Amino acid sequence: MYMADYPADAALERAWAVLETVPDPEIPVVSIRELGILRDVRRAADGALEVVITPTYSGCPAMSQIAEDVGHALDVAGLAPYRIETVLAPAWTTDWITADAREKLRAYGIAPPTGNCGSTAPPRETVMHFVPRVPRALPAPSCPRCGSAHTERLAQFGSTACKALYRCIDCREPFDYFKPY
Repeated sequence: MYMADYPADAALERAWAVLETVPDPEIPVVSIRELGILRDVRRAADGALEVVITPTYSGCPAMSQIAEDVGHALDVAGLAPYRIETVLAPAWTTDWITADAREKLRAYGIAPPTGNCGSTAPPRETVMHFVPRVPRALPAPSCPRCGSAHTERLAQFGSTACKALYRCIDCREPFDYFKPY
């Protein structure tokens, strides 16, 4: 069945449902939608689906794999024609990670980001203004294994650039911390 076989709203609804199942290639326990990478699925003027994705940071090496996985999922679901658009603005923020995804990260052994980056409104396109940021001290993340807040940072970069490497001082286990952006 192809997209033309679905009523317009049903095709969009089906695309969202299909893309909900596309895992992040670096953290397969969460979907690209749960991480906030999947920004929008909409109908283009020519009738094709447009899938909008945003990288967790501008140099994310997983974006080509994510686009390939999105295309494969849409092809398997018979939702062609489609286009995949990568947008950088507004920049992705860890505020877009869902509560369910934060729990999945913790269960997987990755401490989810703490605090709020200030973008409580739903993602939308806006003009970006670059201003100096006043650094704020965030509390150290709690250990995803034992829950202890007695942790230390070992390295600014962990298994990927968007994570830092920490260690729990109580249980001595190392863990990744998803840095807040």
